[in-house]
Amino acid sequence: MDSPQLSLKELRRVVVAAAAGNVIEWYDFYIFGSLAAILSVQFFEKRHPVAALLSTIALFSVGFLIRPLGAFLFGWLGDLVGRKYTFLITLGGMGLSTALIGVIPTYAQIGLSAAFILFFLRLIQGLCLGGEYGGAITYVAEHVSDEKRGYYTGWLQTSPTLGIVVSLAVIRTWMGTEAFSRWGWRIPFLLSAVLVGIAIYIRLQLQETPIFQAIKAKGQTAVNPWREAFLSSNLKYVLIASIVVIGEGCVWYSSQFWALYFLQTVKKVDVLTSSLIVGAGLLIGTPTLVLFGWLSDKIGRKPIILGGFLLAALTYYPLYMALGRFAEPGGINYPMAVLVVAILVSYVGMVYGPIAAFLAEFFPARIRYTSVSVPYHIGNGWGGGLVPIITTSVFVRTGSVGSALIYPIAVPAVAFLLCLFLMRETRTMSIWKPEPPEGAFATPRHA
Repeated sequence: MDSPQLSLKELRRVVVAAAAGNVIEWYDFYIFGSLAAILSVQFFEKRHPVAALLSTIALFSVGFLIRPLGAFLFGWLGDLVGRKYTFLITLGGMGLSTALIGVIPTYAQIGLSAAFILFFLRLIQGLCLGGEYGGAITYVAEHVSDEKRGYYTGWLQTSPTLGIVVSLAVIRTWMGTEAFSRWGWRIPFLLSAVLVGIAIYIRLQLQETPIFQAIKAKGQTAVNPWREAFLSSNLKYVLIASIVVIGEGCVWYSSQFWALYFLQTVKKVDVLTSSLIVGAGLLIGTPTLVLFGWLSDKIGRKPIILGGFLLAALTYYPLYMALGRFAEPGGINYPMAVLVVAILVSYVGMVYGPIAAFLAEFFPARIRYTSVSVPYHIGNGWGGGLVPIITTSVFVRTGSVGSALIYPIAVPAVAFLLCLFLMRETRTMSIWKPEPPEGAFATPRHA
């Protein structure tokens, strides 16, 4: 089939609807991490603040580790019944679990039971996010032409970063530090119920993707998406994609989220000030996601992603040393600290901006939701999600920022070397041509 000739207004509607839901889901997911320092004293024993903080970060990481299971479950559902209704289910589950975190009694009220309830709700968050993002990538990719897929999915890629910005903005603007630490921290979680209601309403107006409608009408949907994705020649491509996304995920969380943890844990900058610095840097750097998505349509996905891996591995140490100098408590150089964070975010733009287009082009439509979701959440959930707990734990144990940065530097360096030989360029692949009976690649597009 040919790509649909959607008007610019219709394309914007598709991207905005998908991205709006993603922003809210990522807001829900990251409000937990943004408030880690406060949650640690609400849900764990205050007499051991370091252990409490590490326990909270561990709970934050649990949400990442469970994400591939959500990808397996909801990817299977998305390839069987469709993209639209599956990511409506995940959006609702994420909103409900996040809102409930806002009403959990604290450790002082019910003891350790508070932490167990928080753990359960964090698992639900991770499961739902595991099914959300692969669906959103697939949904947008299956609406746009081959020549502009990087550009339009690049807009979608801004949603996680904007979700963090929203979470930081809510924290920053709500109230003073003392009141926020005492009870105001609940409000950002409760706000999720309102935001999710709006996002569900927007998404209900959407139609199923043209590609899924076409393969469903022809009776070509997968009978068993798991078997076709993981017990066939497609497994090789899932493994290659996982390596690419592990490197991307590590850069994503090392550049964005550990910058926040670094300011709070290493430099002892308060929650509101660190949120301002990181939030401003994120806003300045976010357009690079669209820029590099667009550029990948011109020169390819592979050179841009590999360039981001290499720059991250070579410059993380000097950039974090500089951020430390500019963020000394009592003498913070706000413009320079924000600039360093913006540079870090530009690396995210390089590795993350083109990744949605790459994944959508890498797999056939009948198993695209499953095949995109699983490597995406293995890479980002494990490769990236472990960054906060590993880096913070190493720093607490050694007191050395250099030691804490070994993992964020080593992973993209190894990913660069492996992907140099394993990763295939997908820019010239068309997802609109009839799929070959074997193999995970679409038909080459003729210039």
